[in-house]
Amino acid sequence: SDQWLAQLCAENELVRLRLLRQLPGTGESTQECTQAGRTLLLRVVVQPTPNPNFRRIDASVEARLDGADARLLTISTIMGRY
Repeated sequence: SDQWLAQLCAENELVRLRLLRQLPGTGESTQECTQAGRTLLLRVVVQPTPNPNFRRIDASVEARLDGADARLLTISTIMGRY
């Protein structure tokens, strides 16, 4: 069930970025994502591509399991200029 919640966090963030209708800046950000009472860590990395009209976006979700952070899921996509 943690992986399913992680997928919700990652997909929601990718949809949020698409709804902004602008090409995101490059860099890394981290935020908490709460799903079904479970707090997960969402890390988003935006990287340039060889074509300046596109960006690669990696959304990774981690959870604290047994005192250590464990990556549950990573979703990658390409986003283009609108």
